[in-house]
Amino acid sequence: MTVLEMALARQQELWLGLLGVALVAIVFRMVRPSEYRALRVTWVLWALSLLALVGVTALHRSPVLTSTALELSIVLGGLAAIHLLATVAFRAVLPRLGLSVPRIAHDLTFTGLSLAWGLLCLRLSGVDTTQLFATSAILTAVLAFAMQDTLGNVLGGVTLQLDNSLRVGDWVKVDDVSGRVTDVHWRFTAIETRNRELVILPNSWLMKNRFMVLRAAEGAPFAWRRAVQFNIVSTADPETVIRALERAVLDAEIPYVLTEPTPSAILSDVASGYCRYTLRYWLGHPQFDDPGDSSVRVHALSALTRAGVQLGVPLEERLMVKENDSWRAAASEREAERRLDAIRRTDLFANLPIEEQQMLAGHLVHAPFAAGDIITRQGAVAHWLYLIIRGEARVLVDGPQGRLEVATLRDGAIFGEMGMLTGEARSASVVAVTAVDCYRLDKAGFAKVMQQRPEIATEMTAIVEARNAERGVLLEKAGQPVASHGDLLGRILNFFAQRN
Repeated sequence: MTVLEMALARQQELWLGLLGVALVAIVFRMVRPSEYRALRVTWVLWALSLLALVGVTALHRSPVLTSTALELSIVLGGLAAIHLLATVAFRAVLPRLGLSVPRIAHDLTFTGLSLAWGLLCLRLSGVDTTQLFATSAILTAVLAFAMQDTLGNVLGGVTLQLDNSLRVGDWVKVDDVSGRVTDVHWRFTAIETRNRELVILPNSWLMKNRFMVLRAAEGAPFAWRRAVQFNIVSTADPETVIRALERAVLDAEIPYVLTEPTPSAILSDVASGYCRYTLRYWLGHPQFDDPGDSSVRVHALSALTRAGVQLGVPLEERLMVKENDSWRAAASEREAERRLDAIRRTDLFANLPIEEQQMLAGHLVHAPFAAGDIITRQGAVAHWLYLIIRGEARVLVDGPQGRLEVATLRDGAIFGEMGMLTGEARSASVVAVTAVDCYRLDKAGFAKVMQQRPEIATEMTAIVEARNAERGVLLEKAGQPVASHGDLLGRILNFFAQRN
């Protein structure tokens, strides 16, 4: 049999095959009229195959051209049939079964089957495909490098589908974009917003960045928790406000707003002039987030009005002070009064004449401490006397049995007088329980008072000995040895004499 006779015999089979493809395409067009654009590639391939088949007869005088036209018609006809079958499967059969498959699955199937069909045709034509792969390895590597962005998008789209992280129909939020996934293509994912805007996101970008998918849990209806805030006057009863906000959702029929799970309201912030409450409710469809928030606000405002609750507004106060000499003098006078009051409240200095009290007040240094600060540590040498104005502190002693709390100091208490008067090391640690506001007095300030009135040392000695007796009882309870101060008056006088 000649080449022409073989071509004419296969030509009849091709005519029947192309006729079958056309009939199936026409039936699909009638059954799924909305998918007519999906058949454009099929009709183009079918027309090219038909044109090549017609050329078989026109080129019958040249066996080579006849054979080439016949092979081309077979390849194109096979591609048309593959595309038609993939379109029917993914656009008609799978949707009828309730399966929503993205376009990229259709494209990948068509591409894979087309490559297999091309390799089969080459194999039947006597071409060694192994040699073809070996000689095209370098070309493939060059193309892969040049198309790395495109390949990244393709692989990204495939990965998004394989791990089920993104599906057609999902509602997603990417930065300030919120919408429904309409399709996943080779290069990009299409998202349609509520404004009917079509947002195109490259698949590779989705693989590298974070996005939020709003999807119902397996076997459960969709529920998305939303939050709206209200500023309420600070004088309103919190329980009344919370109850009114929650009942505003429970006692109303708001489209797409769920009453189960139940809504909840919380006091989320306290600001100047108002309190901020947050009402958290559950939305049944992601497309109606803004309308849902608006409806909930409308019902909540009505519920608050019925409960007699008023909305709050921020309040702002500004204090404008002109810092001149008189203002600074008044501020200095107020600070001096505070220091003098601290001196007068201290039993160690309460009986001093006003002149000596004013002199000591001038040497006080403001020393605030935060809760947990160690004001003074046991064993440390510090020549300071502390006067507590506000706050609370614990006196701790480290002994053989461990650390023991021996006293609590509060407003008006003093400590550290032995260190200031004799230079002895601290016999206990003092730790702030709350924020402690206090003043401290050094030897230099007290020495000036003693220089003007040395007899003050005798008065101080009597007071300090009484305090030492009380401290000795506490130290004995803690298992701490009690030091003997001996001639306390002589030690005080010697200490200040050495300093001067």
